[in-house]
Amino acid sequence: MTASPERRRTRPSDRFAADEHQLDLISALRSLRAEASAGASGHRQVALMHEGPVRLVLFAFDATGRMPQHAAPGWVTIHVLRGSLTVQTPDATHVLGAGTLLSLAPGVRHDVEATEETDMLLGIYPDGPRSPAVSPG
Repeated sequence: MTASPERRRTRPSDRFAADEHQLDLISALRSLRAEASAGASGHRQVALMHEGPVRLVLFAFDATGRMPQHAAPGWVTIHVLRGSLTVQTPDATHVLGAGTLLSLAPGVRHDVEATEETDMLLGIYPDGPRSPAVSPG
């Protein structure tokens, strides 16, 4: 399964076809960082898993990369693998260093900003239980 010349990566239908997946995060990050410019957002990303109730997305942020305010339709985990991020929610400012994991209930609005070159593993679990105190949007 290799990417065709017009694609950067193997098609998701090929990447997610197997019943078992061993993920090499170090290799995936090397590949992401080797890609062309991250553009205005200052980050590159690749979906590592998009099956059933699990979405895993690997991010490689440049030193001032960011994701503007948004909300996800399920539980979210933000795991900083290297570097540091600031995650702003309506209730708090979370400063996350390497090895830190933040979880957010469904629908919690947040933005993400790298304070240095940072690698992050994002998990989204749309089929998880919903928090009655938080509505999507």
